[in-house]
Amino acid sequence: MIRYKNIETEDIEAFWDFLIALDSETVYMMYEPGERDKKTSLSELKEDVRSNVIQGEDFLCIAVDDGRIVGYLRAERGKFNRTHHTAYIVTGILKSHRRMGIGTAFFAKLDKWAEENGILRLELSVERSNEAAKHLYEKNGFSVEGIRKDAMCVGGQYVDEYYMAKIRL
Repeated sequence: MIRYKNIETEDIEAFWDFLIALDSETVYMMYEPGERDKKTSLSELKEDVRSNVIQGEDFLCIAVDDGRIVGYLRAERGKFNRTHHTAYIVTGILKSHRRMGIGTAFFAKLDKWAEENGILRLELSVERSNEAAKHLYEKNGFSVEGIRKDAMCVGGQYVDEYYMAKIRL
């Protein structure tokens, strides 16, 4: 049975391991396999989660199955007065647990957090070829606002991204 919870300090090392695994099994996340170790560290992740999520205003929910993290959704709240009503979303689910309703459950929890914290605008980006994710986002009220041409280089090819948002009125 999948359990959902806000991340806690004792989850951070398992969350790091989950991120490394996720990087290795999908081309749709920001980091390429092995890149995370070179660009950041576990200690930096611990500091980020402690200061921005546990003690801060960001949201990070994890999905746990049989003691193992299998998915996450993070919302990074705007840090400036002019963007404090916004949050940028990043989500990832292991292949073994996709199409099980985890994404839908995450977005329900995100909506509750956004309502409780006065977030009006939720935004994210998704590669144009990631139709499954785009469908999930649209199902949860997000709309395409624009296309970022050649936004990323994946496997030596430049790819476009949709910029999507949901305005909570």
